[in-house]
Amino acid sequence: MKRRWTFRAYPTPAQAEHLARTFGCCRLVYNGMLAARTVAFQRGERLTYAGSDKKLTALKRDPELSFLNEVSAVPLQQALRHLQTAFVNFFTRRSAYPTFKKKGRTRDRATYQRNAFRFNCASQRLTLAKLGLLELRLSRLVPSDPSTVTVSRHPSGRYYVSMVVEVKAPVARVKTGQSIGIDFGLSRLATLSNGEPVPNPKHLFRRTALLARAQRRLSRKQKGSNRRREQARRVGRLHEKIADARRDSLHKLSTMLVKRFDSICVEDLHLRGLVQNHSLARSLSDASIGTALRMIEAKAEAAGVSVVKIDRWFPSSKQCSACGHLLDALPLGVRRWICPRCGTDHDRDVNAARNILAVGQTVSARGAGVRTARTSVRKATRRRSVNHSRIKHAHVSS
Repeated sequence: MKRRWTFRAYPTPAQAEHLARTFGCCRLVYNGMLAARTVAFQRGERLTYAGSDKKLTALKRDPELSFLNEVSAVPLQQALRHLQTAFVNFFTRRSAYPTFKKKGRTRDRATYQRNAFRFNCASQRLTLAKLGLLELRLSRLVPSDPSTVTVSRHPSGRYYVSMVVEVKAPVARVKTGQSIGIDFGLSRLATLSNGEPVPNPKHLFRRTALLARAQRRLSRKQKGSNRRREQARRVGRLHEKIADARRDSLHKLSTMLVKRFDSICVEDLHLRGLVQNHSLARSLSDASIGTALRMIEAKAEAAGVSVVKIDRWFPSSKQCSACGHLLDALPLGVRRWICPRCGTDHDRDVNAARNILAVGQTVSARGAGVRTARTSVRKATRRRSVNHSRIKHAHVSS
């Protein structure tokens, strides 16, 4: 099975300068072809990947763009493939219309295929085309030759190398015979149906003051100055530290659940809609419930653990898990309530987790799977209108 492993890289000053040129050329090719395909789309024409490839060849022959030949051709070709993937996701309605890449706003990346790098499994050394030997800090041994290598530079100024390698399938785990229902929230990151709470670490909230101070100092620096660039790296490193701490806690949670339980039942939350609530957007983003669900699903698939998603419209919090009585309303501020029929004293989150487990076991017994997405005519019309407006904006800006 294939896995993506990421390691820290330490390029020399000359290599860092070459990587900066490579990142800039990839960004130029991506944005230029995006603008060309947007204009063609407005004219009712179709510019495919093959047409973009021909345009790239013409660009490299332009004397004013001769610097495109100074870097490896493989990352430039991969930039076209990434753009093609973005358009495929757009037309299949899995994502919005592709946007232009802005310098310094996102991570810079360059992808190398097998014909543009060499990896020695014996010495564990990586050599990239037109760059040479790149120093890596390997946290584990790479067992096979990677299929792709992606070099990235974060806003913090740190470099990373991501490898897609073929690894052996994990040993089959011992079945525990236990199932669990999980209710995700904000006061507690997760509540298990057996009553165990998982506290919300709130990594961003704990460092909000420190981050605000660093961003204020950044705003006072003169644009284009070395001090502003250095302060921007400090802000980037602080963001990266928060993200690393959050990712570490989510990895520990997902690993614990997959090791302990054979079946995991969760709720199919509409996280994009929840984030639109400005009162909860920051807390929801800090909790990263979507990332936690993706980690659980990926690790469960590798370990042979079943993950069942129940319908997001199921009233898990308002229904009594003891007798099935359904309340007419249950405000979000009410954390405990007593069932008027059976008199059971419920913790809101524990009750919801137990209902999720009960419904998930019923769904599994009947052979059902993950809830299919519902897209109404009104939502589809709104999405098309938003996409057309973005296309018009991209045409004007180009």
